[in-house]
Amino acid sequence: MGETVLLIGTRKGLVVARSRDDRRSWSVDDIHFVNLEVYSVAVDARRDPVRLFAAAGSGHWGPQLAYSDDLGRSWVEPEVAPIAFPAGTDTALVRVWQIQPAPESQPDVVFAGVEPHALFRSSDGGITFSLMEGLWNHPHRAKWTPGNGGACLHTILTHPTDPKRLWVAMSAAGVYRSSDGGASWDPTNRGIQAYWLPEDQRFPEFGQCVHRLGMHPDQPDRLYAQNHFGVYRSDDAADSWHPIESDLPSTFGFPMVVHPRRPGTIFSFPLQGDGERMPPGARCRVYRSQDAGASWQPLSTGLPQSPYYAAVLRDAMTADSADPVGIYFGTRVGEVYATRDDGDSWELVVDHLPDVFSVRAATLA
Repeated sequence: MGETVLLIGTRKGLVVARSRDDRRSWSVDDIHFVNLEVYSVAVDARRDPVRLFAAAGSGHWGPQLAYSDDLGRSWVEPEVAPIAFPAGTDTALVRVWQIQPAPESQPDVVFAGVEPHALFRSSDGGITFSLMEGLWNHPHRAKWTPGNGGACLHTILTHPTDPKRLWVAMSAAGVYRSSDGGASWDPTNRGIQAYWLPEDQRFPEFGQCVHRLGMHPDQPDRLYAQNHFGVYRSDDAADSWHPIESDLPSTFGFPMVVHPRRPGTIFSFPLQGDGERMPPGARCRVYRSQDAGASWQPLSTGLPQSPYYAAVLRDAMTADSADPVGIYFGTRVGEVYATRDDGDSWELVVDHLPDVFSVRAATLA
């Protein structure tokens, strides 16, 4: 195995960790984008060389999207913002929440999900982006409301073989699907509950606060969703959803990660309610299901002991492409943990970082 590069976006910059010994030990570069919030990072492994992305920003200078073609050792920060709303929209970009390369069949296409709720598309490898007006002009948009973290489009899923099929998740607007490459979009939230609404209105057409979606490319019609209270699975490409939360200590949380080699294996980090936002029972545990959510098992070997109060955000858990697969998560107290045995045991990669917002990994041959 060659080098594994771990991108860690934090409240005060980007940290790059590297391993050359099958992820047994790590070195950490000096921090990039000092004192900028890095809400989203991404790896585009379709390209040679691999391209890395970091969406950084500040309240004063605004958001930016930088890229690296040398595995994070240096970064290109374009003089003109690659993601910006057209003048006619009278809208300013607040934050880039997600960068998502398309499947290999679209080698130069990269998507970006932003705040306020919008989707952008690049056809030149992430150098420039254009607004996808089909979603921006959706008749529901005027009624989409922000979640606690903002009016963010935070998840983008692409069909592995059909470039016309896309899914997005937005806080607090719900899941939308396109079957025509983004020209039109349908809400696909049937079965997902909006718990804060009156009991007879808790299953609206849209307006749910979905925190994260997951999908395995071998089973693109099966989707997983972590909701603001509720964990769900769809077996019909999001036409309908049903709960898969019976063994979880809480139905609230943010990340949802699908094992890259086992379509029925998923990982979650539950939190105790939207008010407390800490691990249930103050115990640091990742939960794993190996049967598509029918049952869940707590994983804690190597993780901190009780009491433990830190949360894991939606973009701060990920998997690499190595064999065996590595799973990683970062916490709001600046720790990053990793497993090389599907979660049976965990090791600390780095600690004493700023608040971790996003984590991605690239393993190179």
